[in-house]
Amino acid sequence: MFERFTAEARRTVIGAQIEARRLRHQRIGTEHLLLALLTQDTPTTVVLSRHGLTHDMVSEAVEGHHGNDDLDADALTSLGIDLDAVRERVEATFGPGALDGGPARRDESPSHIPFSSRAKKVLKLSLREAIALKQKTINDGHIALGLLREGEGLAMKVMADRGVDTAELRRDLTTAQGS
Repeated sequence: MFERFTAEARRTVIGAQIEARRLRHQRIGTEHLLLALLTQDTPTTVVLSRHGLTHDMVSEAVEGHHGNDDLDADALTSLGIDLDAVRERVEATFGPGALDGGPARRDESPSHIPFSSRAKKVLKLSLREAIALKQKTINDGHIALGLLREGEGLAMKVMADRGVDTAELRRDLTTAQGS
């Protein structure tokens, strides 16, 4: 399937991993795909921004959903727990960066972040979107349409919370695909 991805679609997949790493998440979810779509300069990004979706706004919403580490740190400090001391002790015992991610599986490098099942489904649905539009390649617009078709996940929650009319967004994205 990935051989059918255009450069923009490939940048979206790579960008989703970059976004997950930036946010220190252990899985690539629908929210990371949406964030990656919003980093590009394509017709898809233009459509998304017309519907009020910007990288900064979505990033802030995603961070809010996953919690604020600074607030957690403040709460622990108020209980007398020194997080720097805890980190130093853990790293002395288990090695540098031991708290920076879960254990890597034997078949996965420590820098690899796996896709959630929902994000994988979005990528499969992007192929269906391309086929439905009678297009031979999968571009970033098809990934955006796959997000909408999948209909769940944090990306959809962010859109719903921001009052995005997803039916109208779907029509605009489809029009931008040339159909």
